[in-house]
Parts: sequence; structure tokens; C-alpha cells
Amino acid sequence: MCDDIMKDLTVGNPMKLLLGFSLPLMLSIVFQQLYNVSDSIICGNFAADKDIALAAVSAAFPVSMIFVSLAFGCSIGCQVIVSQLFGAKDFSRLKTAFYTSLISVVVAAVVVTGVGLLCLDPLLVALKTPADIFADTQEYTRIVIYATVFVFLYNACNGISTAMGDSKTPLILLICSSVANIIVSYIFVKNLNMGVAGAAWATLLCQGISAVIAALVLLHRFKKIEAAH
Repeated sequence: MCDDIMKDLTVGNPMKLLLGFSLPLMLSIVFQQLYNVSDSIICGNFAADKDIALAAVSAAFPVSMIFVSLAFGCSIGCQVIVSQLFGAKDFSRLKTAFYTSLISVVVAAVVVTGVGLLCLDPLLVALKTPADIFADTQEYTRIVIYATVFVFLYNACNGISTAMGDSKTPLILLICSSVANIIVSYIFVKNLNMGVAGAAWATLLCQGISAVIAALVLLHRFKKIEAAH
């Protein structure tokens, strides 16, 4: 995850550059799916009430995907601006765009979190969530919504890294986060008997740590860029 991972994709063999850049992106899609899949598997096998827990996590998925999709949208917006400035080697404006992006996504995430918490119950009702799993679905989804700031920050940081030619660091962070989520979720659900809430808290914890690490890596890089230019 050092600075020499960043590459100017306009220089070198196009095929080699594209393969080296795109393969980590495709692998990231696979590991991104592990979050919800692992929660379903762990809750469906180790929760006290397996059937209810599995149904609750499955019912919460459409709602959680709304927040993930919004985070991806913000990430793409950051990528477009940063990639243009990085390609143009306009490092002064690049630094400004970086800090503006981070501040903007955090503010947007706070707003989305507030709206999500306010609209959670009506949304679950609109989705016709069965009464027997409503409480568990509500609890799981509410904790996932608390993690919105981390999801937005994590995706923005990884998007900025990708825009600067580094698709490997986001993949490494995602693999570590996914594996950690499986382990922590297993401990919370099976050993601590926390049910669906345990799976949700595991997701929040692992995404939070990943988001902080991703932000620190980028801050380190931009400090070096600032010092060099």
C-alpha cells in the first residue's frame, strides 16, 4: 500500500496496464458480496433462532443496498474529478479536490443516516416485512445505517485511490475487512449469542476500521504529494 503503487495509466503497454488495473477491481466485486452473504450464512447457522435470523438479514438486504448504492454514487463522483486532475498532474487542485471530497462525503453520509433512521420503519412497512421478523430486521438495519458514514468514507477513499491508478490497495483493504467481518460476526453471533445485532455490529466495526485505514493511507500519500510539489 505504498506510494509506488500509484501508476500513470497513460504511460506503458496499454493491455498490461489495463489488466493490472482491472483484475483487482473485478476481484473487489466478489469480496464486496461477502459482507451480506457471510451475515446470512452465520446467522442462518449459529443464531439462537436460525430461521428468524436468516429471514431478517435477507429482508434487510434491499434497504442496506440503498445506502451502499448511494455510497458508490458518491465514490464515482470523487473518482471522476480526482482522475482528471491526477491525469493532468494538477497536484494543487488535486489536493483541494481530495479534502473537499472527504468533507462532502462525510456531510452527505450524516444527512443520509438521519433520513435513513427516520424513514426506516415506514420503509420496512412498505416492503411488507413480515411481523415475525420485523423487530430483528429493524434492529439489524438500524445498526447498518449507523455505519453509513464509514461506508461512504471507505468507498470514497477507495475510489480516489483507484482514480490515482491504484486498484490494489482497495482490494487488499476489502479482503482484510471481509475476512475480519466473517471472524468477528462468528464470534458475536455464536460465542456471544448477539443474534442479528451481532452480525450488524461486526459489519459496522470492520467497515469503520477499514474506512479509517483507507483515509490514513490517502492522507499519507497526499502529504507526500504536497511535499514533492
